[in-house]
Amino acid sequence: MLKGKKIILGVCGSIAAYKAALLVRQLVKAEAEVQVILTASASEFITPLTLATLSRRPVLSQFVRDEAGTWNNHVELGLWADALVVAPASANTVAKFANGLCDNLLSATYLSARCPVFVAPAMDLDMYQHPAVQSNFTKLRGYGNRIIEAGHGELASGLVGQGRMAEPEEIVQVLQNFFSGDRKIV
Repeated sequence: MLKGKKIILGVCGSIAAYKAALLVRQLVKAEAEVQVILTASASEFITPLTLATLSRRPVLSQFVRDEAGTWNNHVELGLWADALVVAPASANTVAKFANGLCDNLLSATYLSARCPVFVAPAMDLDMYQHPAVQSNFTKLRGYGNRIIEAGHGELASGLVGQGRMAEPEEIVQVLQNFFSGDRKIV
């Protein structure tokens, strides 16, 4: 069901970024083409080399690729994709998407995307439950985005509650269901 699908995977700064490697691996195994866009803060949690190796494509993170002025065209990326998946999605990126802020390649690609968008948040339980974050989720749903709810469990802070990014298998299943025609809102 994912064979030949073009998936942009946005990876944001979160301890859950390590799960992005597993997600890329599973998407590639399902024969999807995966283009990773890594935010600056995400690269402190997982390396571009890991994600490039698994996706078999260079990881993008900046608008400009090199000193010659070659750039990563966010409009072309947005038109290329069959789906944009942001996993993990930080509270910062969720707020940018919800409010149309566009200061990095991922948020610019999001605003240019014509494809379905899936957001898998990961944050501590108090952040996840904060009214501002919940309001941003509501806005994103209102724009037609699909939120893959965070799971409940032990968090990196040591607290227990909702905020764990959905497991890669669950995210892949959501995508498979979507592309097989089961398009219920997550």
